[in-house]
Amino acid sequence: MSDVTHAEDTYTVASESAVDDPHVNAVAVVDGEPLTEKDLVIEGDIAADYIEELLDITDLDGDIDIDAKSGRAYLSVTASEGANLRVLSKPDTVAALQELTRLAVQNRTGRFSRLILDIGGSRDQRATELAALVDRAVARIEEGATSASLPPMSSYERKIVHDIVAERGLTSESEGEGRDRHTVITRG
Repeated sequence: MSDVTHAEDTYTVASESAVDDPHVNAVAVVDGEPLTEKDLVIEGDIAADYIEELLDITDLDGDIDIDAKSGRAYLSVTASEGANLRVLSKPDTVAALQELTRLAVQNRTGRFSRLILDIGGSRDQRATELAALVDRAVARIEEGATSASLPPMSSYERKIVHDIVAERGLTSESEGEGRDRHTVITRG
C-alpha cells in the first residue's frame, strides 16, 4: 500500500499500478474513508464542466453523460445531432483529455481522480481493435508460436487485452517498464 498526500487529504492506494489501471478494483480512500457515490458524482460534475468548456472553445456540440461505478466516475461524450466528435475521439487524444480532466478534478477537489473519459464511443471502438489484435496473436500461437507479444499500450488497454485473452482460454502477462510495457500471450 502507498499513501499519496495532497493538500490536507491522504489517499491510500492498493499499489502504484492500481493508480494507473482503471480496471483494478482498488478503492481510493480519503482520510481513512472510501470515496462515496456523492464524491464520485461531484468528480463527474467537475469533469463535465471542464469538458463542456472544452467543447465550447472548440465549437463542438456534445452530450455528456455522467455515471459512477466501481469506485470511479465515468464520463461519456456523444455527438449532438449533426455534430462530429471525430477530431476528439482518437485514442491518444482521449487519453490526453482524460489526464487533463483528471487534473482539473484534482485541482478542484484536492483528491486524486480515477475518472474514465469516453468520447464518441472511442473506448468501444478501441476494444474492438484490441480484440482483432488478440485474435491475430492467438492465430500465431495456434500455428505453433510459443508466445506472441503485442505492442506497448496503456494499462487500461492491457487490462482489456488480458480479459480478452482469458476469454480465449490463453494466458497473458504484462512485461516491460513505462512506455515499453506490453502484453505477452502464451498457451499457459
